[in-house]
Amino acid sequence: MRLEPARAIRAFAERIVRGTSLADKLAGPPAEPGEPGPALRIAAPGRPPELAIVSGRQARVPPIAGMPDPAQRARILHALANHELQAIELFAWALLAYPDAPAAFRRGLVAIIADEQRHFGLYVDRLAALGVAFGDHPVTGHFWNKLEHLVTPIDFVCAMGLTFENANLDFAGEYARAARACGDVATAVALDQVHVDEIRHVHFAYVWLVRLAGDQAPWQAYLDHITFPLGPRRARGATFDREARERAGLDAAFIDALAATEPTRPSGEKRSPAPARGARR
Repeated sequence: MRLEPARAIRAFAERIVRGTSLADKLAGPPAEPGEPGPALRIAAPGRPPELAIVSGRQARVPPIAGMPDPAQRARILHALANHELQAIELFAWALLAYPDAPAAFRRGLVAIIADEQRHFGLYVDRLAALGVAFGDHPVTGHFWNKLEHLVTPIDFVCAMGLTFENANLDFAGEYARAARACGDVATAVALDQVHVDEIRHVHFAYVWLVRLAGDQAPWQAYLDHITFPLGPRRARGATFDREARERAGLDAAFIDALAATEPTRPSGEKRSPAPARGARR
């Protein structure tokens, strides 16, 4: 379900961030740019009660090895849908937080929101096929917990595009392979589509990193505008998809530096490859 388009970007963004229903989060794109208005930094999203943000300890997600078990697969997909929901909200948040950003940057945010809404729908459909509704499991606010890092547009693209979405170039592929290994081709196809779109999103982030950083080398600019605990260790998975990053337009020095980085989980624990196993279901 999508609402009728808002008349302007600010109303569109506020509807998504402040809205208390999933329909609000899936609002259609604005019909016209409108005036961006003053900067507005909303501290937390509006949510229906069943999607209230809880701590990570209350919303544990099975590892990728759990994909062969439909119940665990549903919990994994629920977490992925929550990642998309947060991305929808935070790209809308950026429209409000950076009203003075270049018009092309803001148009790019709107386009990415539409992709994230579509990704959310793909995961929700796969949940339904497993007999689960979005909201049946608790959700975290992992992306929302990083607001203090997002002071400027370059900070935003480094965190959202070049860390979270960059890492998803690896994670989406890993989960797609795991889904195929257990016979869930439909879920694998959904993850493949997310992977393709993430390449464009990482390209968008990298282009704006280069534009906003001026003469500074992209890798150094990324390091200078990313704040711990985010950073290169969180911008990749255990299996490194070099080709996807080449397609995203990252330069060789950036890709080489990231490939040489040891990946870690949010806990700081080292990531290790986890090949999918299990019988077809």
